[in-house]
Amino acid sequence: MSLWLYSNYLSIITNGISRKWQRFRFTDFPGFRAPQKYNPKGIVKKFENRIFANFNFRIQMSKTKATNGAPVENKDLGKTSSFVLENQKSLIFIGVAIVAMVMIYIAYQKLYIAPREITAANQMHVAQDFWEKKNWDKAINGDAGYPGFEKIINDYSNTKAANLAYFYLGTAYLNKGEYQKAIDELTNYRGSDVMVAAEALGSTGDAYVELKDYDKAATYFKKAADKAKNKFLTPLYLKKLGLVYEAQHDNKSADETYKRIKTEYPESIQSQNIDEYIARIEAKM
Repeated sequence: MSLWLYSNYLSIITNGISRKWQRFRFTDFPGFRAPQKYNPKGIVKKFENRIFANFNFRIQMSKTKATNGAPVENKDLGKTSSFVLENQKSLIFIGVAIVAMVMIYIAYQKLYIAPREITAANQMHVAQDFWEKKNWDKAINGDAGYPGFEKIINDYSNTKAANLAYFYLGTAYLNKGEYQKAIDELTNYRGSDVMVAAEALGSTGDAYVELKDYDKAATYFKKAADKAKNKFLTPLYLKKLGLVYEAQHDNKSADETYKRIKTEYPESIQSQNIDEYIARIEAKM
Protein backbone atom coordinates (compact mmCIF):
# COMPACT_ATOMS: atom_id res chain seq x y z
CA MET A 1 0.00 0.00 0.00
CA SER A 2 1.40 3.41 -0.96
CA LEU A 3 1.83 6.20 1.54
CA TRP A 4 -0.83 8.31 -0.19
CA LEU A 5 -3.49 5.58 0.01
CA TYR A 6 -2.53 4.84 3.56
CA SER A 7 -2.90 8.51 4.51
CA ASN A 8 -6.41 8.70 2.96
CA TYR A 9 -7.41 5.52 4.73
CA LEU A 10 -6.38 7.02 8.07
CA SER A 11 -8.37 10.20 7.32
CA ILE A 12 -11.57 8.19 6.66
CA ILE A 13 -11.18 6.28 9.92
CA THR A 14 -10.54 9.54 11.76
CA ASN A 15 -13.68 11.22 10.45
CA GLY A 16 -15.77 8.17 11.34
CA ILE A 17 -14.45 8.10 14.87
CA SER A 18 -15.10 11.83 15.28
CA ARG A 19 -18.76 11.58 14.15
CA LYS A 20 -19.38 8.55 16.31
CA TRP A 21 -17.79 10.22 19.32
CA GLN A 22 -19.96 13.25 18.93
CA ARG A 23 -23.14 11.15 19.59
CA PHE A 24 -22.19 10.42 23.18
CA ARG A 25 -21.73 12.77 26.11
CA PHE A 26 -20.17 11.83 29.41
CA THR A 27 -22.79 13.96 31.18
CA ASP A 28 -25.49 11.45 30.12
CA PHE A 29 -23.98 8.93 32.50
CA PRO A 30 -24.42 9.81 36.17
CA GLY A 31 -21.41 9.26 38.37
CA PHE A 32 -18.97 9.55 35.50
CA ARG A 33 -16.49 12.32 35.39
CA ALA A 34 -15.71 13.47 31.94
CA PRO A 35 -12.14 12.85 30.93
CA GLN A 36 -9.92 15.49 29.52
CA LYS A 37 -10.69 16.63 26.02
CA TYR A 38 -10.07 13.75 23.62
CA ASN A 39 -8.82 14.52 20.15
CA PRO A 40 -8.92 11.43 17.93
CA LYS A 41 -7.60 13.36 14.95
CA GLY A 42 -4.51 14.33 16.98
CA ILE A 43 -3.90 10.70 17.95
CA VAL A 44 -4.15 9.55 14.37
CA LYS A 45 -1.87 12.40 13.32
CA LYS A 46 0.80 11.28 15.83
CA PHE A 47 0.48 7.70 14.63
CA GLU A 48 0.86 8.87 11.06
CA ASN A 49 3.93 10.88 11.98
CA ARG A 50 5.50 7.80 13.57
CA ILE A 51 4.82 5.77 10.43
CA PHE A 52 6.49 8.39 8.26
CA ALA A 53 9.42 8.71 10.70
CA ASN A 54 9.97 4.94 10.68
CA PHE A 55 9.79 4.91 6.88
CA ASN A 56 12.34 7.74 6.62
CA PHE A 57 14.62 5.95 9.12
CA ARG A 58 14.57 2.79 7.03
CA ILE A 59 15.36 4.73 3.87
CA GLN A 60 18.30 6.39 5.65
CA MET A 61 19.59 3.03 6.93
CA SER A 62 19.37 1.58 3.42
CA LYS A 63 21.48 4.45 2.09
CA THR A 64 24.03 3.93 4.87
CA LYS A 65 24.32 0.19 4.18
CA ALA A 66 24.64 0.87 0.49
CA THR A 67 27.46 3.32 1.16
CA ASN A 68 29.24 1.03 3.60
CA GLY A 69 28.83 -2.04 1.39
CA ALA A 70 30.30 -0.36 -1.67
CA PRO A 71 33.73 -1.71 -2.66
CA VAL A 72 36.56 0.42 -1.36
CA GLU A 73 39.45 1.16 -3.60
CA ASN A 74 42.58 -0.76 -2.54
CA LYS A 75 44.91 2.02 -1.48
CA ASP A 76 47.86 -0.34 -1.02
CA LEU A 77 47.45 -1.60 -4.58
CA GLY A 78 47.39 1.94 -5.79
CA LYS A 79 50.56 2.78 -3.89
CA THR A 80 52.29 -0.31 -5.28
CA SER A 81 51.28 0.60 -8.82
CA SER A 82 52.56 4.13 -8.32
CA PHE A 83 55.85 2.84 -6.93
CA VAL A 84 56.33 0.50 -9.90
CA LEU A 85 55.60 3.25 -12.39
CA GLU A 86 57.88 5.75 -10.67
CA ASN A 87 60.76 3.27 -10.33
CA GLN A 88 60.24 1.28 -13.49
CA LYS A 89 63.74 1.86 -14.85
CA SER A 90 65.42 1.00 -11.56
CA LEU A 91 63.40 -2.20 -11.17
CA ILE A 92 64.21 -3.28 -14.71
CA PHE A 93 67.90 -2.61 -14.06
CA ILE A 94 67.82 -4.67 -10.85
CA GLY A 95 66.06 -7.55 -12.59
CA VAL A 96 68.55 -7.54 -15.46
CA ALA A 97 71.44 -7.43 -12.97
CA ILE A 98 70.10 -10.46 -11.07
CA VAL A 99 69.66 -12.44 -14.27
CA ALA A 100 73.15 -11.46 -15.39
CA MET A 101 74.68 -12.57 -12.08
CA VAL A 102 72.95 -15.95 -12.32
CA MET A 103 74.18 -16.40 -15.88
CA ILE A 104 77.73 -15.43 -14.91
CA TYR A 105 77.68 -17.91 -12.02
CA ILE A 106 76.47 -20.73 -14.28
CA ALA A 107 79.09 -19.87 -16.87
CA TYR A 108 81.77 -19.74 -14.15
CA GLN A 109 80.82 -23.21 -12.93
CA LYS A 110 80.46 -24.80 -16.36
CA LEU A 111 83.20 -23.10 -18.34
CA TYR A 112 85.86 -22.42 -15.69
CA ILE A 113 85.45 -24.67 -12.62
CA ALA A 114 84.38 -27.88 -14.40
CA PRO A 115 87.45 -28.16 -16.68
CA ARG A 116 89.77 -27.31 -13.79
CA GLU A 117 88.04 -29.95 -11.68
CA ILE A 118 88.85 -32.62 -14.22
CA THR A 119 92.46 -31.49 -14.61
CA ALA A 120 93.05 -31.36 -10.85
CA ALA A 121 91.57 -34.83 -10.30
CA ASN A 122 93.74 -36.28 -13.07
CA GLN A 123 96.91 -34.77 -11.62
CA MET A 124 96.19 -35.54 -7.96
CA HIS A 125 96.09 -39.33 -8.30
CA VAL A 126 99.90 -39.53 -8.27
CA ALA A 127 100.08 -37.62 -4.97
CA GLN A 128 97.39 -39.95 -3.60
CA ASP A 129 99.52 -42.94 -4.54
CA PHE A 130 102.45 -41.48 -2.65
CA TRP A 131 100.18 -40.81 0.33
CA GLU A 132 98.95 -44.41 0.42
CA LYS A 133 102.58 -45.59 0.34
CA LYS A 134 103.29 -43.20 3.25
CA ASN A 135 105.82 -41.32 1.18
CA TRP A 136 104.82 -38.09 2.85
CA ASP A 137 107.36 -35.76 1.25
CA LYS A 138 106.43 -36.70 -2.32
CA ALA A 139 102.75 -36.61 -1.41
CA ILE A 140 103.25 -33.05 -0.19
CA ASN A 141 105.62 -31.71 -2.85
CA GLY A 142 104.98 -33.97 -5.86
CA ASP A 143 107.44 -35.78 -8.15
CA ALA A 144 108.35 -36.27 -11.80
CA GLY A 145 106.18 -33.54 -13.19
CA TYR A 146 103.15 -34.42 -11.10
CA PRO A 147 102.10 -31.91 -8.46
CA GLY A 148 101.84 -32.70 -4.77
CA PHE A 149 98.91 -31.71 -2.57
CA GLU A 150 100.33 -28.25 -1.87
CA LYS A 151 100.45 -27.36 -5.56
CA ILE A 152 97.00 -28.82 -6.16
CA ILE A 153 95.60 -26.50 -3.49
CA ASN A 154 97.44 -23.46 -4.88
CA ASP A 155 96.73 -24.06 -8.57
CA TYR A 156 93.20 -25.39 -8.39
CA SER A 157 91.54 -23.48 -5.58
CA ASN A 158 87.74 -23.58 -5.31
CA THR A 159 87.63 -27.10 -6.72
CA LYS A 160 86.53 -30.28 -4.94
CA ALA A 161 89.94 -31.78 -5.63
CA ALA A 162 91.67 -28.91 -3.84
CA ASN A 163 89.30 -29.23 -0.90
CA LEU A 164 90.07 -32.94 -0.58
CA ALA A 165 93.77 -32.14 -0.87
CA TYR A 166 93.52 -30.26 2.44
CA PHE A 167 92.69 -33.54 4.17
CA TYR A 168 95.52 -35.47 2.53
CA LEU A 169 98.02 -32.69 3.14
CA GLY A 170 96.99 -32.31 6.80
CA THR A 171 97.35 -36.01 7.57
CA ALA A 172 100.72 -36.06 5.76
CA TYR A 173 101.98 -33.24 8.00
CA LEU A 174 100.55 -35.06 11.04
CA ASN A 175 102.56 -38.18 10.21
CA LYS A 176 105.67 -36.06 9.64
CA GLY A 177 105.31 -34.61 13.12
CA GLU A 178 104.51 -31.07 11.91
CA TYR A 179 101.46 -30.72 14.08
CA GLN A 180 100.60 -27.05 13.68
CA LYS A 181 100.77 -27.33 9.88
CA ALA A 182 98.56 -30.40 10.16
CA ILE A 183 95.98 -28.43 12.14
CA ASP A 184 96.06 -25.55 9.65
CA GLU A 185 95.38 -27.82 6.68
CA LEU A 186 92.87 -30.15 8.33
CA THR A 187 90.69 -27.32 9.60
CA ASN A 188 90.46 -25.97 6.03
CA TYR A 189 88.68 -29.09 4.84
CA ARG A 190 85.02 -28.37 4.03
CA GLY A 191 83.91 -31.52 2.27
CA SER A 192 80.48 -33.13 2.50
CA ASP A 193 81.77 -36.70 2.88
CA VAL A 194 80.87 -37.69 6.46
CA MET A 195 83.65 -40.24 6.88
CA VAL A 196 86.40 -37.93 5.59
CA ALA A 197 85.01 -35.02 7.63
CA ALA A 198 85.02 -37.15 10.80
CA GLU A 199 88.60 -38.29 10.15
CA ALA A 200 89.68 -34.68 9.55
CA LEU A 201 88.22 -33.69 12.93
CA GLY A 202 89.76 -36.71 14.66
CA SER A 203 93.18 -36.07 13.13
CA THR A 204 92.98 -32.48 14.31
CA GLY A 205 92.34 -33.84 17.80
CA ASP A 206 95.41 -36.08 17.45
CA ALA A 207 97.55 -33.06 16.53
CA TYR A 208 96.33 -31.14 19.60
CA VAL A 209 97.13 -34.15 21.80
CA GLU A 210 100.70 -34.08 20.50
CA LEU A 211 100.83 -30.37 21.34
CA LYS A 212 99.37 -31.23 24.78
CA ASP A 213 96.46 -28.90 24.25
CA TYR A 214 93.97 -31.30 25.81
CA ASP A 215 91.02 -28.92 25.91
CA LYS A 216 91.02 -28.46 22.13
CA ALA A 217 91.80 -32.15 21.64
CA ALA A 218 88.69 -33.09 23.64
CA THR A 219 86.61 -30.65 21.61
CA TYR A 220 87.68 -32.15 18.29
CA PHE A 221 87.30 -35.76 19.46
CA LYS A 222 83.74 -34.97 20.52
CA LYS A 223 83.03 -33.41 17.12
CA ALA A 224 84.57 -36.39 15.34
CA ALA A 225 82.50 -38.91 17.33
CA ASP A 226 79.28 -36.97 16.70
CA LYS A 227 80.08 -36.46 13.02
CA ALA A 228 80.85 -40.12 12.31
CA LYS A 229 77.74 -41.66 13.87
CA ASN A 230 78.82 -45.20 13.00
CA LYS A 231 80.12 -48.25 14.88
CA PHE A 232 83.63 -47.94 13.44
CA LEU A 233 84.82 -44.37 13.94
CA THR A 234 82.58 -43.20 16.79
CA PRO A 235 83.89 -45.71 19.41
CA LEU A 236 87.45 -44.99 18.23
CA TYR A 237 87.13 -41.27 18.92
CA LEU A 238 85.22 -41.86 22.14
CA LYS A 239 88.13 -43.95 23.40
CA LYS A 240 90.57 -41.18 22.47
CA LEU A 241 88.28 -38.74 24.26
CA GLY A 242 88.35 -40.90 27.39
CA LEU A 243 92.16 -40.95 27.32
CA VAL A 244 92.21 -37.15 27.05
CA TYR A 245 89.91 -36.91 30.09
CA GLU A 246 92.31 -39.15 31.99
CA ALA A 247 95.20 -36.87 31.02
CA GLN A 248 93.18 -33.96 32.41
CA HIS A 249 92.44 -35.99 35.59
CA ASP A 250 88.72 -35.79 34.82
CA ASN A 251 88.06 -39.34 35.98
CA LYS A 252 84.28 -39.02 36.08
CA SER A 253 84.05 -37.92 32.44
CA ALA A 254 86.51 -40.63 31.42
CA ASP A 255 84.45 -43.29 33.20
CA GLU A 256 81.24 -42.11 31.53
CA THR A 257 82.89 -42.10 28.11
CA TYR A 258 84.28 -45.63 28.47
CA LYS A 259 80.91 -46.93 29.68
CA ARG A 260 79.24 -45.32 26.70
CA ILE A 261 81.46 -47.42 24.43
CA LYS A 262 80.49 -50.55 26.34
CA THR A 263 76.74 -49.90 26.22
CA GLU A 264 76.31 -48.23 22.83
CA TYR A 265 78.97 -50.05 20.79
CA PRO A 266 79.38 -53.50 22.37
CA GLU A 267 80.46 -55.09 19.08
CA SER A 268 83.22 -52.59 18.32
CA ILE A 269 86.92 -53.37 18.56
CA GLN A 270 87.32 -50.74 21.29
CA SER A 271 84.67 -52.47 23.41
CA GLN A 272 86.63 -55.75 23.60
CA ASN A 273 88.96 -54.51 26.34
CA ILE A 274 86.99 -51.49 27.57
CA ASP A 275 86.35 -53.17 30.94
CA GLU A 276 90.04 -52.78 31.73
CA TYR A 277 89.83 -49.04 31.14
CA ILE A 278 86.69 -48.76 33.26
CA ALA A 279 88.28 -50.73 36.13
CA ARG A 280 91.41 -48.60 35.96
CA ILE A 281 89.55 -45.31 36.06
CA GLU A 282 87.17 -46.45 38.83
CA ALA A 283 90.17 -47.37 40.95
CA LYS A 284 91.23 -43.74 40.79
CA MET A 285 87.83 -42.38 41.78
